[in-house]
Amino acid sequence: MVNAKKSTGFWQALDERVGISELKYHVPEHAQGLGYSLGGVTLVSFVILVITGIWMGQFYNPMPETARESLLYIISSAPAGFFARNLHYWAANAMLLTALLHMLRVLYTGSYKRPREANWLVGVALLALTIGLIFTGSALKWDQEGLEGLAHNVEIAAVLGGVGGWFSPSFTDSVPILTRLYIAHVSVLPVLLFVVFAVHALLIKLQGLAPNAFASRDATTHKTAGEPSKATFLGHLGAVGLYSLIGLGIMVFLAIAVPAQLGPAPVEGIEVTKPWWMFLPIFTVENWVGLGGLVWASAAIFIALAIVPFVDRSPYLHPARRKGVLIAYGLLALLLIGLGIYSKIAPGAAHLGM
Repeated sequence: MVNAKKSTGFWQALDERVGISELKYHVPEHAQGLGYSLGGVTLVSFVILVITGIWMGQFYNPMPETARESLLYIISSAPAGFFARNLHYWAANAMLLTALLHMLRVLYTGSYKRPREANWLVGVALLALTIGLIFTGSALKWDQEGLEGLAHNVEIAAVLGGVGGWFSPSFTDSVPILTRLYIAHVSVLPVLLFVVFAVHALLIKLQGLAPNAFASRDATTHKTAGEPSKATFLGHLGAVGLYSLIGLGIMVFLAIAVPAQLGPAPVEGIEVTKPWWMFLPIFTVENWVGLGGLVWASAAIFIALAIVPFVDRSPYLHPARRKGVLIAYGLLALLLIGLGIYSKIAPGAAHLGM
């Protein structure tokens, strides 16, 4: 009995100081499935990236003349380096894939509607930061693909003029641009992502998760925070944890069975590689119209995403009441997939004037 009282007193004292009981707030019962857990799985993938990235950072040297050799050391000799690098690679793919699926679920169920327009824009910013992390990480490999990716980075800086000054080697002579990309990859972008995610989570807490779009054909959007429900956020965390464990198992399997590839040593003056799958659609546009196409196609995609809640202003959530918007963005998704497939099978083109 004494031990039970001490245990209760400990948890009460801890809750008084850190507010654990606040996690018991109610969430809609329809939010316990995989579709509403994808955002949490994305966050878990990011945590895996942070842990494996910290470990690899103990052995990686971001100077251009030593970067590739240090990565080879991580793969071949560093304790758990081979596994950490492969898990890092697959977690990066999983983070972007689940983020995209999460965004598609939000789009399909109308969860971006009033009062959640701002949180949709926050989600678009999180997607941009995720892509920035992947791009900087791919350059840090410092193989041929990494060199060509960095060369694109430099050329884009020239296209953007003064706006792209930070991305140019001429920004400073004291620190190589590869080293500055490393700093962005391990500190600037993760911090920004964490801050923006905190805003994302806070808005979800204040507004609640979107109502069930399939409750009826006339289901409408409204604030759900504080509504009675048998489901709680702690239960939702349990569902997220289950799906995350399944995802982690898949990533561990892939890290062992399908190791990440490291390309040949970089050679300046040639352009022979293609980027990761997420960059292939705009790579096709770049093939057609040059570097400017890469910049403006990327901008157009993010603008198209950002305007979703301002294009679809009706209060209705059911997909049958929003056919026009869903068809338009479905066609956009199919176009991007088609461009990516075409880029994968089509011969490459020179863009950099090498």
